[in-house]
Amino acid sequence: MKINTMLPVMVTGSTGYVGGVLVQQLLEAGLTVHCPVRDPTNASKIQHLKNLKGGEERLQFFQADLMKKGSYLESMKGCSVVFHVASPFIMTVPKGKEQEMLLDPAIKGTLNVLESATDPSLNKSVKRVVVTSSIVAVVTDAKDCADAREKTGAMINEDSFNESANIDYQPYAYSKVMAEKAAWKFVEDNNHPFELATCNPGFVMGPGIKVHESAESYTFVQGVGDGKLKYCPDMGLAIVDVRDVARGHIAAGFGPSSKVNGQRFILKGASTSIMNLGAVLKKKYPNHPLPSSGIPYWIFWLVGPLLGLSRKYISRSVGYKMELDSAKSLRDLETLGGAYVPLQTTMEDMFAQCVDAGYIASRDEGKMVG
Repeated sequence: MKINTMLPVMVTGSTGYVGGVLVQQLLEAGLTVHCPVRDPTNASKIQHLKNLKGGEERLQFFQADLMKKGSYLESMKGCSVVFHVASPFIMTVPKGKEQEMLLDPAIKGTLNVLESATDPSLNKSVKRVVVTSSIVAVVTDAKDCADAREKTGAMINEDSFNESANIDYQPYAYSKVMAEKAAWKFVEDNNHPFELATCNPGFVMGPGIKVHESAESYTFVQGVGDGKLKYCPDMGLAIVDVRDVARGHIAAGFGPSSKVNGQRFILKGASTSIMNLGAVLKKKYPNHPLPSSGIPYWIFWLVGPLLGLSRKYISRSVGYKMELDSAKSLRDLETLGGAYVPLQTTMEDMFAQCVDAGYIASRDEGKMVG
């Protein structure tokens, strides 16, 4: 795949987990990257990006706010591709705060980026926008996957949109589906002002360019490693390596229009379970209290609300596999190379990063720990 390195690109959410790895790979490809951030003078928020190879020379930082109209214009100037990665990933929000914390930033933030990309001052420089969506814009729960397979005999794919989430049930999923629908409607209503593609990754795992302690992915892995999830229910997960997510975005940004324009891409490397993650890590990390024992469904159904999980969610998640068809991404996104990073590599690399950084307590894996 040929990438034009003469023109810069813009990445929202560049300081975050996925955005950081995307920036890293774009720099490795020789591109200049514009990074809109809340405060470009706050060195503590951007130094990990500057430390990347080529960061000092080819990263440019701009002040911008997801919710402030027009604030992305300066950072978009001259850019050929815009990667809109920034969006809140919060699984648990206080009741009544869903609109403020999830829906508004996801929907209005996306529209702010798209509207800015059509501003006359940019002289139509933006040719393509890639929006980071999620598999939860395709399905809400694992039961949706099972229902689709029962109905059609095949795994669910990009033709489906989530229909079971709402502001009261799985508001994060609802924010993702509404933001993605808003993006597609914007392009349709504005007579295709630029090419649009969306990447719909599963639960993102793998090593970031640093440990992002506040990210849901790292919080989850910490729970896997410190024993919080040692006793867990049979819940399915669809996992994708963060490095593959970045590679997928780059292919969606620079691939041929015939394969990318107007397309959604499910990014999923493995359908697995929480307990299987423990089994994957056990060989290399035998002394950590990894997930190993299942909780009977009826017990989890009783205690789930005490853990912040609704019984509806439990009934639609436990005992089902999170299976989605990612064949389209392997066929059409060239930088994936036709294969995803193996689950064991993803988990071992991320776990090692967390142990090395002290985010997960180190244990002497060469000795038995009582």
